[in-house]
Amino acid sequence: MATVLSVSGSPSATSSTARLLRHLDARLAGRGHTVVPLDVRTLPAEALLRADVGHPAVAGALDLFAAADGVVIGTPVYKAAYSGLLKSLLDLLPQYALAGKTVLPLATGGSTAHVLAIDYALRPVLSSMGADHITQGWFVLDRHITVSADGTLTVDAADAEALGAVVDQFAAALETHAPVAVHG
Repeated sequence: MATVLSVSGSPSATSSTARLLRHLDARLAGRGHTVVPLDVRTLPAEALLRADVGHPAVAGALDLFAAADGVVIGTPVYKAAYSGLLKSLLDLLPQYALAGKTVLPLATGGSTAHVLAIDYALRPVLSSMGADHITQGWFVLDRHITVSADGTLTVDAADAEALGAVVDQFAAALETHAPVAVHG
């Protein structure tokens, strides 16, 4: 099965975006994929802002992208675009860092006015980075994500069904485009 890098571009430690991604990671893992979570907020801010690709934490993040067969990119939407934190990491990746990879873009936000941020802000960047296949993404309103006191995440029924479908499409694309092992 494939290795999936699940990237949260949220700057918040209590992010609904990150929690949603970790929830969806379990669905991918249930299909047999290895899922590696990456919360960009855990990378050193100074290294990101200085574009220090030699910093061990940043170099490690870049290695995770290189090793992944697929990438889930999750971001909150601010000012009709993906987060600046996510942009700071994407800017450090090599130009064609997503070449040969299947990518699933996801976004969360407070208003349906931002629903097109995936297609008009994030998708062009992912495409320019050489993504082999960008699957249908999904936008979830913050108010449709609930976290209970015990940390259990619940997604509004309509969004849960749609998210399940886009994650399953992403998984199917990974399984169809799985790398071929060369034996020699």
